Amino acid sequence: MGRNSSVLGHAARNVYLCPLKNFSEVKFNKYHGAAISAFVIWGFIPFPLKALTAFPSSQILYFRILVSVVTLLLISGTTRREKWRQTIQLFKEHGPIEKRRFILYTLLGGALLTINWLAFIYVVNHVDIQTGSFSYLLCPILTAALGFLILHEHLRLNQWLSVGLSLMSCLLVGTDSIYNLLFSLLIAASYAFYLITQRLLKEYDKIVLLTLQLLLAFTFIGPSYPWFVGEAAQPITGHFIGQIVLLSWLFTVIPLFLNLFALKELKSATVGVLMYLNPIINFTMAFLYFGEVASEQKILAYFVIFASVVLYNLPIGKKKEATASA
Repeated sequence: MGRNSSVLGHAARNVYLCPLKNFSEVKFNKYHGAAISAFVIWGFIPFPLKALTAFPSSQILYFRILVSVVTLLLISGTTRREKWRQTIQLFKEHGPIEKRRFILYTLLGGALLTINWLAFIYVVNHVDIQTGSFSYLLCPILTAALGFLILHEHLRLNQWLSVGLSLMSCLLVGTDSIYNLLFSLLIAASYAFYLITQRLLKEYDKIVLLTLQLLLAFTFIGPSYPWFVGEAAQPITGHFIGQIVLLSWLFTVIPLFLNLFALKELKSATVGVLMYLNPIINFTMAFLYFGEVASEQKILAYFVIFASVVLYNLPIGKKKEATASA
């Protein structure tokens, strides 16, 4: 999600796709409050983005990465020195193959995150909020399918049916607007592949990884501001700086730390259910506040993708699976 990259400390598939019964069995505490706060904050991310509609998406992305990485470096230098020391030590202990894998997936993660953020910013400001929200409902199912293909993770029958329903929702959106579908798939696929790369680096601290990824991303785009932003670049104003700081701090760094705090105590299943607050709030704002409209075909597609999410999360075959593994 251009906006929810912090929930990577656990296995990507388990964080996103989890039995709904786990959610009903928990008692709320400060960790639930932290997770809910993070997803509610991300749910309102269209506000700072819409406030910057006059600026090209590449210019917004450029300064969002800059402010975010500077903020994370300051935090790393003051409160997370030990995590950096541990990460460096872990890297040194690995062999040449593992070191190359770390470098490759860190670079790839930075590139995928940059693509995801840029596409999401463009979609919210120049297509519609619905398309961005649909992407993050589609993303969990796509992540599960990639987990099966790349990581050889097991999928139960109801989960395969859920994948089929997701494909049906894509067809419905595609026949209504192939343009919107392609953007939805770009956002969903870039973040799904990003989650897979983070799964392969799960032993490393996620804040350290994110800092490195954004630092590497800015290393590439930083020196080429005129080329990256292009002739559409607008003069930097106080309004622009204020919205960028808001976007980088309130909608990136703060929810990032709230999520990591929540994941210290909460099961990934619980966080996975709470995560759906994000696109639900997006959809609500799109229709009720920003006055977006949707065709009957799109509305049907949204219902189908919601149904696929519910179907995937049903604990069908879970007991048999647990018994077999025991």
